[in-house]
Amino acid sequence: MIIVSYAQVWDLESVFSDGSNSPELQEKIEALQTDIDRFGELVKSWSPEEGTVHADELATIFNLSDDISNGLSQGFTFSMAHLSAKQDDQHAPIHINKLSLLATQFSNYSTELTKKMEIISEHDWQALLEDDPFKSIAFRLNEERDQAKELLSLDLESAINQLSVDGFNGWSDMYDDLVASVTVKIERDGELKEYSAAQADNLLTSAETPEERAKVLEAWETAWQEKAPLFQTVLNHLSGFRLNNYELHGKDSYMEKPLKINRMKEETLDVMWETIDKNKDRIVDFLNKKADLMGLDQLGWADVEASLPVEGADLSEYAYDEAADFIVKNFRQVSPQMADLAQRAFDEAWIEAEDRPNKRPGGYCADLPESGQSRIYMTFSGSADNVSTLAHELGHAFHSHVLRDEPRLNQEYAMNVAETASTFAELVVTDATIQAANSDAEKLTLLDQKNSRAAVMFMNIHARYIFERNFYDQRQKGIVTTDQLNDLMKAAQQEAFQNALSSYHPTFWASKGHFYSTDVPFYNFPYTFGFLFSLGIYAQAESDPDTFEERYINLLKDTASMSTEELAAKHLDVDLTQPEFWQSAIDLVLKDLDEFDQLAAKFA
Repeated sequence: MIIVSYAQVWDLESVFSDGSNSPELQEKIEALQTDIDRFGELVKSWSPEEGTVHADELATIFNLSDDISNGLSQGFTFSMAHLSAKQDDQHAPIHINKLSLLATQFSNYSTELTKKMEIISEHDWQALLEDDPFKSIAFRLNEERDQAKELLSLDLESAINQLSVDGFNGWSDMYDDLVASVTVKIERDGELKEYSAAQADNLLTSAETPEERAKVLEAWETAWQEKAPLFQTVLNHLSGFRLNNYELHGKDSYMEKPLKINRMKEETLDVMWETIDKNKDRIVDFLNKKADLMGLDQLGWADVEASLPVEGADLSEYAYDEAADFIVKNFRQVSPQMADLAQRAFDEAWIEAEDRPNKRPGGYCADLPESGQSRIYMTFSGSADNVSTLAHELGHAFHSHVLRDEPRLNQEYAMNVAETASTFAELVVTDATIQAANSDAEKLTLLDQKNSRAAVMFMNIHARYIFERNFYDQRQKGIVTTDQLNDLMKAAQQEAFQNALSSYHPTFWASKGHFYSTDVPFYNFPYTFGFLFSLGIYAQAESDPDTFEERYINLLKDTASMSTEELAAKHLDVDLTQPEFWQSAIDLVLKDLDEFDQLAAKFA
């Protein structure tokens, strides 16, 4: 038998050679500057007139825009990859700043283009959208034109973009720098050891006993609390910039932008949470049952996702190569194309997985459009949760893969549906392990992992959403202090978990980077949306496997070409503004909870 050994350090040399300060990257940045200057000239010279839109000129502008967008993505992914894998990299931040300045200049010209599209008469606009290359991107062009109505003058929009580089984005960069300086001191084997944030994060769930996890959580909380005043400053200024920007653009609600970004109605989001709330008693029952099996009165914060110790269950860790082969094998059961993409990612070293110091925490998948590839970042320490994370990020890579030949605008899908593809991939791997269980003990352990994931989606993510709503309500009145942030976070966790835990994580607002994203406000709720939406898709995979792959890929291809509600209606024949779909998805979770209860009775 031939054993394949996959690289755990990603290949960045094939993107730009000679490291983070690559001369090729510097040449790319110079070329982008030339292209952006030319783009600006073309935009300024394009003058649509009544009855004459000059469609050929506009098509040239869009083609150049696509090239610039792809080039910027290529550069950002490469530079951020170096900084993620080596958080004290000296060169990557310099190039990220240069690329940010270019992106700002490009954004200013794009804003001018959008405002010019707004002045085209409705008759001429509709005529333009009837012909290629505009017909295929009509939804996105209409979306851009509608957004133009909310824009301020070009000078003001340009000023905001310029100030964002060292203001809004600068504060986000400061957060990354602060995280890189966090060290968690944990006593293990009688010795006090220092861990990076990424390593300590893994220890939170991989520690074997509740006592060990409680000790890690205490050290983790202490480490973030030490720098909490600095994180508080960053979060207040990020949110302050955002709220002021909303006010300048006449937005009364801070939820308007995140809902528009996700192309969904507030009615859809509200009914999703309302339906979840009506079913939380079953999740609380599960958490209590898990606590009983662990010999606890209640679970602590770090116990929710921890492995359940069941006598006779194999809790051995996964080797990276085993995890890779397992993922590919089970992807192939539902989508050969998804399996092929995953195999390519492992073969071509798209994945940074090595567990070592000086890496940043978290995981992500980033696109390299000019290479026709993705890069996946994580820290793999062998836990089942790591395997799930790897499958999750490969789902993102597959989503980008199937959109590769679509127009650039039609590749810009919203985060909620992006999480659908990743969560679906995760579900495939999770259910495969349950079906392959060799004993009730093993099956109970795997069901626990799956149900714990649902608890995170229904409780943890909900706590983040509640926290952000309450935080923004207070931030509109002034600065929110560290103590207030801790109180808001703990209260949100208690509300979301319905007081089912014995301990909470008050400084979660500091340790979770999602709160500091400048790209997507309210970064968290799309995870729960994607989880439930993917359950509906997964049900179709089980009911009609022969035609599923084609239908699934068609759905993914439409994710940036229509609203979320239209996407669900077209491909799933459901109405997301009504509770029936959400309840049907939750019912699949309840089925898993029932199976867990039946097996747990044998081990009580």
